[in-house]
Amino acid sequence: MTDFVQITYAQTGASQSVDQMGMRAMQARAFDERGSQYLLVKAPPASGKSRALMFIALDKLHRQGVRKAIVAVPERSIGSSFKSTPLSKDGFFADWEVAPEWNLTSAGGAQKTKAFAEFMQSGAQALVCTHATLRFAFEQLGAQAFDNCLLAIDEFHHASADDESRLGELVRILVDRDKAHIVAMTGSYFRGDAAPVLRPEDEARFNRVTYTYYEQLNGYKDLKTLGIGYHFYRGRYIDAINEVLDPSKKTIVHIPSVRSAEATGEGKYGEVDRILDHLGRVLGRDAATGFYSVERPDGSKLIVADLVDDGPERERVMGSLREIKGRDDVDIIIALGMAKEGFDWIWCEHALTVGYRGSLTEIIQIIGRATRDAPGKPHAQFTNLIAEPDASEERVVEAVNNMLKAIACSLLMEQVLAPNFKFRAKDGSDEIDGSRRETDIVFDKDGATSIAINGFKEPSTERSRQIIETDLADLTAAIFQDDSILRASLNPDEYAPEVVNQVYIPRVIQTKYPDLTDDEIEEIRQAVVANGAFKSPQIEIDPALGDVDPDAKGGSKFIRLAEKLINIDELSIDLIDSINPFQRAYEILSKSVTADVLRTIHGAISATRVAMTEEEAVALFPRIKAFTAERRHEPNLNSASPMERRMAEALAWIREAKRKRMAAGG
Repeated sequence: MTDFVQITYAQTGASQSVDQMGMRAMQARAFDERGSQYLLVKAPPASGKSRALMFIALDKLHRQGVRKAIVAVPERSIGSSFKSTPLSKDGFFADWEVAPEWNLTSAGGAQKTKAFAEFMQSGAQALVCTHATLRFAFEQLGAQAFDNCLLAIDEFHHASADDESRLGELVRILVDRDKAHIVAMTGSYFRGDAAPVLRPEDEARFNRVTYTYYEQLNGYKDLKTLGIGYHFYRGRYIDAINEVLDPSKKTIVHIPSVRSAEATGEGKYGEVDRILDHLGRVLGRDAATGFYSVERPDGSKLIVADLVDDGPERERVMGSLREIKGRDDVDIIIALGMAKEGFDWIWCEHALTVGYRGSLTEIIQIIGRATRDAPGKPHAQFTNLIAEPDASEERVVEAVNNMLKAIACSLLMEQVLAPNFKFRAKDGSDEIDGSRRETDIVFDKDGATSIAINGFKEPSTERSRQIIETDLADLTAAIFQDDSILRASLNPDEYAPEVVNQVYIPRVIQTKYPDLTDDEIEEIRQAVVANGAFKSPQIEIDPALGDVDPDAKGGSKFIRLAEKLINIDELSIDLIDSINPFQRAYEILSKSVTADVLRTIHGAISATRVAMTEEEAVALFPRIKAFTAERRHEPNLNSASPMERRMAEALAWIREAKRKRMAAGG
């Protein structure tokens, strides 16, 4: 198995260091916005969102007149992240205190809604509960009960603008009433079903704090590299898992749902037994922890936690996992629907997931389990074990779609985990070191890269600037979830890059942000396309190199962009539009599956090909004119070249549209 994404980080320690109030970098950034009535915090796992909320909540309770702070988490296991914490010992002005009776996630029971109501009538200030408890209490108490209260919603992507989302509706009601404070926190703001988390008009009322994955991972002390790869198998996954499950690595294994195509038919307990058999000989189960002891063939022993078993042992295993202190307390965790968001096992080196999961968000949450910083952990790995599509099987389309979604996730992570670039229009009037001269690529002291591009449209409004600065990862996720873009990227011989960049991507932007003007859409489109092109591993920019072309004359600098050596003096938005930044999907497939499987995938894609539209025909017209001038004949519908056939279809569409206009005019 080869990693599709392999990123190296600088280990600066910046994201781990604390200031005089005990705040890490992300927490200080969020605390700066503590005066916001509505605050959206987008930050990756392990960046300290739970403690950031404590700082903000205490300021609102003690200095802003807010009377209560209510924290809602998606599942009980995450509630421990918000337990009482002595913040004052590190320099903050108060401690976060949650009385045991008001942490409604610490134990089971059916009286949570009643306890919530009692809290609202009490003099206590802080409560922790699940999303479900919050919804039930809200239905019982009504919106007025939350006036002048802070509601903090962890893993906010569980909400949705869809009318059927009860959590989303709760938020909409409170925002409309405008008498509560809301802090929404998430590591991945995008959902798998492409539904927006908030309606645009509601989202516009939230101030945003964004802390990127790159900032977080680059600022670690120990973790240096992160690999993301996919391993394709035929047959049963339990027969292939030994190829990717390394018992020497601290690993979380997520097995597939019993209703999924990857399930073996043995049932979830049978599949766990097969994995245990692969690891070695089961010696027994510890009565205190609930962990299995497994003897390896070489005589060494592994400690394995089974979270698939949903019987009475699960509570004991979960409790033991919460008490893990050292690296050797557990070696392997096997899970089904658990050990994802909010699960904190810093020693995890490898997240191994069988089968494509329901959303990009879920995959990213799973990856986050391995990206904690820990001593003696230089590398983290995510592996997705995916079934190859077989042309002889009835479910070939489903298998192809699962593979495409998995690859879309890898491409998204390639974007999310790498540093962001800043782009500006080239105007020839930059001032460097006191002298005015033109520069195209500038590396600032923080390592950020600023690139000047001819014809680039910089954001002209606060709205487009805000989206480019804080929503680029979310927008990129929406782009990767678009069927037209992914299918076009997997058919590079048929779909021109300018069609993807100038037609399909603006369509996604307009759908996600219906309030934007045409100019704002174009500004955001250019930022998305440029960012995608420059984040490709094919890009080579090195501030220490000067001329990267040994034959360069006159001090020119070159970059290698999508296998093209380009003089950066000639870098333009037109050139970038001629490169499909998402074509890496095809590269991944062509290098990772056999020719037979690749034909199967292309066959399934061709059966649902993207229909010709006016926008695509217009985008292709310059290419058609250039083709005709060079070849001295028009594109042929019967050509062996998929791109030529596509151009011929566009030309036919244009002529038919012209004929209809002339007929209507006549």
